[in-house]
Amino acid sequence: MDRPELFRLLADCEPGDILLVEQVDRLSRLTSPDWLRLRGLIDAKQVRIVALDLPTSWSLTAPADEFTARMFAAVNAMMLDVLAAVARKDYEDRRRRQAEGTAKAKAAGLYKGRPENKTRNAAISSLLANGRSWREIMDATGCSRTLLAKIARDRRLLKGEPASGEDG
Repeated sequence: MDRPELFRLLADCEPGDILLVEQVDRLSRLTSPDWLRLRGLIDAKQVRIVALDLPTSWSLTAPADEFTARMFAAVNAMMLDVLAAVARKDYEDRRRRQAEGTAKAKAAGLYKGRPENKTRNAAISSLLANGRSWREIMDATGCSRTLLAKIARDRRLLKGEPASGEDG
């Protein structure tokens, strides 16, 4: 549910607007409570969802008589809920298989993880040596506070200093 652009878009929508998505799973890969909350918001705004991979939603773009419009809206709502459930299951299965593969590779000694960015880390170390503040270093290099703390700790250990404490 941490999708600021989607919620900004929905805030700008007027009743009857169409939210066009390429695939339903890009919108609905949420847990059931989160999907219901998002659907409630979309329904409250009276925004129609049209997805390229959901042909029943295409009819929502063309004007129709009230009965036909209501029938297609009902079918479309049901299909959206079904596809949302399938998208969530696919997402969870993919995450589970990825975790299993990583665990298997680690057990076999094949998992190396992401390689160290030696150029960036040398620049961070140099900035630390020049007395720059942590905020300046993070802003200049885009590194995380955790990485910066690790490099600072490693520098202190190389110099024979205690590993605790934070610079700047």
